[in-house]
Amino acid sequence: MIRIRRALPALLAVMAIAACAPSSHILVGTARAPISPDQVKIYSAAPPVFDEIAILNASSKSVFSPGGQRAIDQVIQRLKVQAAQLGANGVILEGFVDNQTGAIGTGVGSDSYSRNSSVGVGVGGSLGIFKKTGQGRAIYVPPG
Repeated sequence: MIRIRRALPALLAVMAIAACAPSSHILVGTARAPISPDQVKIYSAAPPVFDEIAILNASSKSVFSPGGQRAIDQVIQRLKVQAAQLGANGVILEGFVDNQTGAIGTGVGSDSYSRNSSVGVGVGGSLGIFKKTGQGRAIYVPPG
């Protein structure tokens, strides 16, 4: 019982970090020995012959804009790293989504009044925090 109490904070910390991870996968096939991410090829359509290994998700946060090409490149790199860790030599891209995950806003106001009138003025602004998410399938394409 004492060992469990000592290990519980470490276990909770690992679970919290994993929940915030920018990538995840669901194993649907057999993983192979890890390879270098540089060996993972990106496919826009499925090749004629392949073995499916996992369903992948990766994300990239971008403050103030959906992120454009730089965010897509970061998501693709994270998908390649995940695939390489599972021994997949290919990723079939299945799509990208932009989601606003939050906003930063501020506002100021002023008012003035006298016995016969009053005036109020205010201004505010907000900037979004976006997350680009990409989905793909990790695959193994046999040589030849």
